[in-house]
Amino acid sequence: MNRREFLQFSGQLAAFGAGTPLVSIAETVPSGSALAPWQPGFLDIHHINTGRGNSTLMVMPDGTSLLIDAGASGMQGPVMNPARPDGSRRPGEWIARYAERQLKAASRTSLDYALLTHLHGDHIGEITPECPGSTYGSYKLSGISEVAEVIRIGKIIDRGYPTYNYPAKVADSTGLNYIQFAMAAARRGVDVEQIKVGSSHQIALVQRPERYPGFRVRVIAGNGQVWNGEEENAVPRFPSQAGVAAEQLASENSCSIALRFSYGRFSYFTGGDLTCDTNYGRDPWRDIESPAASSAGPVSVSSCNHHGYFDASGPEYVRALRPRIWILQSWHASHPAMPVLANLYSPILYPGPRDVFCLGLHPAAALSCARFSNLFKSSQGHVLIRVAPGGMEFSVLVLEDGDESNCVKAVFGPYQS
Repeated sequence: MNRREFLQFSGQLAAFGAGTPLVSIAETVPSGSALAPWQPGFLDIHHINTGRGNSTLMVMPDGTSLLIDAGASGMQGPVMNPARPDGSRRPGEWIARYAERQLKAASRTSLDYALLTHLHGDHIGEITPECPGSTYGSYKLSGISEVAEVIRIGKIIDRGYPTYNYPAKVADSTGLNYIQFAMAAARRGVDVEQIKVGSSHQIALVQRPERYPGFRVRVIAGNGQVWNGEEENAVPRFPSQAGVAAEQLASENSCSIALRFSYGRFSYFTGGDLTCDTNYGRDPWRDIESPAASSAGPVSVSSCNHHGYFDASGPEYVRALRPRIWILQSWHASHPAMPVLANLYSPILYPGPRDVFCLGLHPAAALSCARFSNLFKSSQGHVLIRVAPGGMEFSVLVLEDGDESNCVKAVFGPYQS
């Protein structure tokens, strides 16, 4: 298919989406209708929109809970979306309150796991002068440390514990504050671990695992290592970082942790800020998302790496994962980039329909990417993937992010896994 045919296909897709949706909408819930609570056997994947970074809450079939990232970017100005629900609280506070509401449905008051994909502020909580101090240690509250001030966490998993010296010693204020938080948590008796790439046991059901033998979490990538598809083994994809000049080191983003969740026929991929940029071909090893996606294989739903920024969600990544649903955790004028959207919608990279849900489409991005962003099923709101017991089908629910009502704005599906 040449470029003209591709653009014609895009136009046909837009016209089709304007009338009959690509997948039947099970229901459009009137404004004010509350989200039905999680029930045993369901897998709920909440993509939380604060307008300040990434955060995803999972409530697994037996009620086991996992928070992936708790971003709190300190960036200000017109390139940023408005804070959601508003600016009266810090992002970590909003995330904690959201998690508390959803955990209550599972009769839980604590998180079993918190996983931090990498040590950037929009994933762990940026430190700014106004961040208050913790009551538990000599660190500031932002993002995950603020969540932990409110909700007890059973186990914290990151890419660096306990030395935080790969590919180089962490030295920035946000990273150092997170390390102080992690060490203080360990002293209080919280399990803190470094990620084990290839493992299918490090993150597991802890409430009633015997009831759901078909559920599994596989660690696909982290610190430049990728699962090789055999048992729990991983292989390094980066060259040795020892003695390398700072400007030639692997980036923090490329060291992100990637996970694959499987529940019956349903599967979900998330990879933090993994990238595919190779410095114009000079450093092929810097494309870490492509081997990670190849290792994960096709999935039902995938979150886009690096918020849909220009250096991620490359062609080979899209071709390998080929999900029915893409999730864009975007909140900045540069999220998403037009080439990324061309990849997501390309019938050349994989055939068949696919739907894109964006948590917060910035007006500037909406204008510049209108050819594709007009096709989004949603461009504002929390996005919940609700997987039916056994994993045979799932629905996508868009939730109001301008308040704490748990109001369902729309329901899409059911989709077959």
